[in-house]
Amino acid sequence: MGAKPLAAMNIACFPIKEMDIAVLQRTLKGGLDKVREAGALLVGGHSIEDKELKYGLSVSGIVHPQKVLKNSGARAGDKLVLTKPLGTGIVATAIKAGLASPGAEEEITASMARLNKDAAEALAAFSPHACTDVTGFGLTGHIAEMIADRMVGVEIDSSALVLFENLENYCEQGLLPGGLHRNRQHVEHMIEMRGSLPTHLTDALFDAQTSGGLLVSLPADEAPAYLDELGARGESGAAIIGRVTPEPIGKIVVI
Repeated sequence: MGAKPLAAMNIACFPIKEMDIAVLQRTLKGGLDKVREAGALLVGGHSIEDKELKYGLSVSGIVHPQKVLKNSGARAGDKLVLTKPLGTGIVATAIKAGLASPGAEEEITASMARLNKDAAEALAAFSPHACTDVTGFGLTGHIAEMIADRMVGVEIDSSALVLFENLENYCEQGLLPGGLHRNRQHVEHMIEMRGSLPTHLTDALFDAQTSGGLLVSLPADEAPAYLDELGARGESGAAIIGRVTPEPIGKIVVI
């Protein structure tokens, strides 16, 4: 949202009787490393015993009131940039099934561990109209939010989507997480598929992401320069994936 993170607090739930305490120690160490990487301070937190391991951070920061980046407000003529590949949910499902390749597992782990810090800071030199991170609602769910308060639609170029390794193979094996199906049901009334699209590409549109990239709606003439800046910062999976259109209003057209 354009804010500078200042302080973070841990939130941890841990099955102390069933899991080695070293798992919690490594989890907290990983969280601390990322807080420091983000330029913030860890100031405390809360932990409780639970049947399942859960970990998160409550973060506080500052931003100028007139420079807040909202998750809605895309304008007709904008280009849409996605800064990370799609498919963490599908690949994670393959990992749980013991069917993921070592390369795919390494690839999504590196992507999920990479902060959106550089992608967000790079936006300071541009004029984004809307920005959000692609997480649990999947790409189409977050696009739906982005155009919710505007009389516009979106066209996605399916051939421009950057996907993780072996994603097509995992989709063909039916390794689809439950969240993907729920996301599809939630936004399918807004989706218009044009042409014969590969199944794995349409699956990727609804896949719930963990630590996904930023989805940015910005003026068309700024999008290439933003991509160049992302490349200079090492964001190799970024791409212009579509555009905001004046019609059909409220629809996400996939070509």
